[in-house]
Amino acid sequence: MKRGNMNRTDHVLAKVPEVTLAFWIIKIAATTLGETGGDALSMSMNLGYLVSTFIFAAVFIVAVFAQIKAERFHAPLYWLTIIATTTVGTTLADFADRSLGIGYAGGSAILLTLLLLSLYV
Repeated sequence: MKRGNMNRTDHVLAKVPEVTLAFWIIKIAATTLGETGGDALSMSMNLGYLVSTFIFAAVFIVAVFAQIKAERFHAPLYWLTIIATTTVGTTLADFADRSLGIGYAGGSAILLTLLLLSLYV
């Protein structure tokens, strides 16, 4: 069906996968990959949490814009966006806890603020 024949809700729903058991298995794997990726840059490559956060934030922004522009569901793009979300969130939380010293509660407050700001935009 062409986009012109779809209402906005149908268009948005056409860009996300069906939520099944396989979805949750892949989501858990993507979250684990996000945690591992964040640690790989910040700790293993010794880039630090701030630099790693900026790197993953750039990937996240590109992935989100590509996902928004996509006309239909593309599994690799969708999961790249999910992984980018988990990596930037993980490195930002680690930066807040370990570098800024505001703990996970402070990091959660920052992430909540950023989430609300993105929803507002």
